[in-house]
Formats: sequence, C-alpha cells, structure tokens
Amino acid sequence: MSEDMKQAALDYHANPKPGKISIELSTPAETSRDLSLAYSPGVAEPVREIAKDPENAYKYTAKGNLVAVISNGSAILGLGNLGSLASKPVMEGKSLLFKKFAGVDSIDIEVDTQDPQEIIDTVKLIANTFGGINLEDIKAPECFEIERVLIEQCDIPVFHDDQHGTAIVTAAGMLNALEIAGKTIDQAKMVVLGAGAAAIACTKLLISCGMKAENIYMLDRNGVIHHGRDNLNQYKAEFAIETDKRTLDDAIDGADVFLGLSGPNLLSADQLAKMASDPIVFACSNPDPEISPELANATRSDVIMATGRSDYPNQVNNVLGFPFIFRGALDVRATAINEEMKVAAAYAIKDLAKQPVPAEVLKAYGVDAMDFGRDYIIPKPMDARLLGAVSGAVAKAAVDSGVARQAYPSNYPLNSMDDI
Repeated sequence: MSEDMKQAALDYHANPKPGKISIELSTPAETSRDLSLAYSPGVAEPVREIAKDPENAYKYTAKGNLVAVISNGSAILGLGNLGSLASKPVMEGKSLLFKKFAGVDSIDIEVDTQDPQEIIDTVKLIANTFGGINLEDIKAPECFEIERVLIEQCDIPVFHDDQHGTAIVTAAGMLNALEIAGKTIDQAKMVVLGAGAAAIACTKLLISCGMKAENIYMLDRNGVIHHGRDNLNQYKAEFAIETDKRTLDDAIDGADVFLGLSGPNLLSADQLAKMASDPIVFACSNPDPEISPELANATRSDVIMATGRSDYPNQVNNVLGFPFIFRGALDVRATAINEEMKVAAAYAIKDLAKQPVPAEVLKAYGVDAMDFGRDYIIPKPMDARLLGAVSGAVAKAAVDSGVARQAYPSNYPLNSMDDI
C-alpha cells in the first residue's frame, strides 16, 4: 500500500469522528410522553410480554435485525494475532458492510482472550441479545470448535464468515469457472494450497456441491495431506487421501483447479504450466496472491483466474455473501445457517453472474460492458440485485430444510433496501 493510501486509511477512520459506526434512534424521543413510553413506566409493558413469551423479543425489541460481530483478534486479515483491540477496526468495518448492503444492524464485540472456552462462554451468555452471531478473524483450529459448540448451544444463527463466507463465494465462482472451462465438478481434480479455516470450509462446500473427495489434494506446510501422515489434527485428517504425491509440484501435475488460501507467490509459472487445459486458478491470498494475474496470464493464455483483490477481475469477496445470508436467515428467524442455506447462497450468486449486468453497476466500475465469461465469473459487490437473489435463496432454503421459525416473508423478493 502506498504511503498516500496508508494515510488516507487512517484519516478515513479518524474523521469526521473516530470509527465507522454509531447508534441511531428508531422511535421518537421528543416529548415527555415519548420518554414515558420509551422508558419508565411504559417500558414495563413489553418487559411483561417478553417474560410471558421470549419470542415477543422479536416484536418489541431490535433483536430480530441485530447481529453481533465477534472476534478475539487471533487471525486479523493477513496480519495474524494482534489481539482483540486491534481487531476492532475490522469488526466495525464488518458492521458497516452489514448495514450498507443488507440493512442489518450490528455491533462489534472484541473478546479479550485466547482461550476458546472463554470465547464460547462469553458468546453463549450474551447470545439472546441478538438475532445472529458473526464470528470473525479467529484462528484455526480453535475456530472450528468454537463455532461447533456455539451452534449446538445457541438457538440463533452462528456463522464464522472466514470459513463459510469465503466458501460460498468461492463455490459460486468455481461452479461458473468449471462451466466456462467445459469441465464438470464431479470429474475435476483440485489442488488446495492451505489447510486453515477458509481452505477446509471451501473444500467441504465444494464437496457438498458435487466435487469428489478423492479428486482433491490438500496441502499444508508439510506437503500433501495423505493417509501416511501422523501429524494431522482431526480437521485436516478428514481430507487425507491415499496417494504417493507429496509436494505441490507432484499434486499440480494435470490438475484442473488450483485453490490457494495460503500465502504470496507459492505457485510458480512452471507449476501452472503443468496443469490441465483451461486451468482454473483461485489465488486468494491477500494482498499478494499465490501467483500474480500478470504472471499467470503470461504463462497460460487459457487460464481462468480469480483473486481476493478488487483491482483484478473475478474478486472472491465475502461481501457478496454474508450480509444477504444473514438478511435471509434473520427474516425467517432461522435457528442456524445450515449446509442447505450455504449451497443455496452459492448457487444464487453463481446464477446472478449469468444475468445481464445493470447500467448502474457498469457505471460504478467505469466499464461499458460485463459479460459472463473468463473475466466475469462472479458478480460485483455493488450489484444491488444480490440483496434479493441471495437473501431469497437463503430464506427459502431455511424454510425448506426446517430451521425457519417463520414462513417465507411476504415482502420477498427484496428489490431494494426500502423493501426491508
């Protein structure tokens, strides 16, 4: 990042007042009567109603449109474990995106502990304040257990976006890339470089979408994850296969897909050259991908390339998913965000990329045209149609899979923020 950009980022967060979010009132507070209704004595009436039936909290409080964005700062973006307080700008940013793109109110909560059980206990104790929990920037493997236990113990959606948001957008783009390359998901051979939270979640969701586990080579710092290794935790062990391949150089030979969720410049031009025809490369390390698009395109004219960056085509960006996933889940009062809802979100994003792009999106990105193809396999974050497409698909999947406590909303599909 340039020095000018660094200073601009600091100025953005400091002015016109520190931070990116604030609290606003949703009811009048101008008269003595208003105050009597808002607080004592009027507030006693909704208190009594909620005491009679906890579901009334959705009727009389902000619970139904309120998400907690929770982190302990143990895996902040690509910066590592810098502590809970340092994660606050990221969590405020998440709240900004929830509000901007899906009208979801959220508050950031930084939990100052590295102990998974303390995080679980903290979240469990405050969960009934919220309609949903978004976990963020918590390192693997602790994040897996934290999320699993909270899903079991909470009756509201608990969603670790680093895992599942990444997976949903990756799956959407991957399904389109495979179609463009003329390949089928059940036959494609994939190499996954990285075995952390995002890599494991992406691989699981792609398997849910039809990829064969036996066609996937996952690599960590010690090489290919195979049955002969005895240094695997329970999460990596799920992806161990029977193979004599041991290195990236071995695994990449003839592969159809490379999915990188690891670090910069780890895929060489020579390795890309060994891949099958029309190779699909998702180099998602940020800010520097596993291979630069310039090098990839110079090496293979047939490559279909995606990164995590906004300055290249095909950005794998979680904002395409999480605001709208929570919108749909909240609007049917889902008790969880299950696999059916994740797959539905991925297919909704996938299908939207095939539709004609509205003029306002073209204008926002300063281009004359965007057409489904090698350089446009995933919708752009500023595409307002994501709100209706993804929230609707998620809400329907929640109802169909039995985790919704309310029917599919009568105001769906959402065409704009005014419909919320």
